[in-house]
Amino acid sequence: MTVIDKLKDKVLNKKQISKEEALSLIEVPLDDLTSAADEIRRHFCGNSFDACTIINVKSGECGEDCKFCAQSIHYNTDIDIYPLLSSDEIIKRTEDIYFSSFKRISYVASGRSVTNEEFDEIVDSISELRNLYDDINLCVSLGLLTGSQIKILEDIGVDRVHNNLESSCNYFKEICTTHTYREKLDTLDRIDNVDIKICSGGIFGLGETFEDRIDLGLKLREYGVKSIPINILNPIKNTPYENNEILSNDEVCRIIALYRFINPESFIRMAGGRLLLPDNGRKAFMSGSNAAILGDMLTTDGVQFEEDLKIIKELGYEIMYTI
Repeated sequence: MTVIDKLKDKVLNKKQISKEEALSLIEVPLDDLTSAADEIRRHFCGNSFDACTIINVKSGECGEDCKFCAQSIHYNTDIDIYPLLSSDEIIKRTEDIYFSSFKRISYVASGRSVTNEEFDEIVDSISELRNLYDDINLCVSLGLLTGSQIKILEDIGVDRVHNNLESSCNYFKEICTTHTYREKLDTLDRIDNVDIKICSGGIFGLGETFEDRIDLGLKLREYGVKSIPINILNPIKNTPYENNEILSNDEVCRIIALYRFINPESFIRMAGGRLLLPDNGRKAFMSGSNAAILGDMLTTDGVQFEEDLKIIKELGYEIMYTI
């Protein structure tokens, strides 16, 4: 029995693999690994595909120094900059998406955290939409949050709070110096992951090792994260990572397969950077991934809806959260 078969059987029997076992999968044949990961996905998740889209409700002028981010004030990048959208504009953009068929929508605001006034405006928008449409699924990505803020979001029916850990605890200090890994974990600690759920993942291609990637996957497992965004670094001009090599499709698929072994019941979500892949993620969706952000990302283009829907349906998935 190969190491892949041994660990696949272990996962299928609802036993967790160790860090050492995950590390043993780094050099195994890719096709064998992705095939096993896809089998694990089908066993635990069936053909359900979690589709969502995002609205960038506040863009740019972030005081943090995350080296990958075009929205940081520390780097001279060419992006649209605007303050928090008005409640009317948030509701209008949400309804445009909702009536085009998508019922899971996430609001993303730049910055370490939103101000109290911005938080109240977002809460008012969500409350009104939840009163209008009881089948809409709204998520937020608002940076670092307090316990009282998370309780308010839970009370108004927010489904998920997104807060990417980005990489391993060991490597995070190489990525950002203006906030800590512990501060991110503190936000995750405040989410009960029952009535309001955690959405957290990472960015890959920052210079991290496979061990860093595995450490991140294990930390997400520790928190019981069921929605794990997989972002591929899109090197942005004038950021410290502008000359980083873009990850190959094979390397991305190996990451996804490893994450399926580590987090077998999660929605492993293709997110930013998917347009960099030559097949727009088709192979990734056959390697253990069963979710995606559809449409444009925060400051970069995404895959067109029609192309995404075609790929997803051709692979036999049943798309969730669509009308």
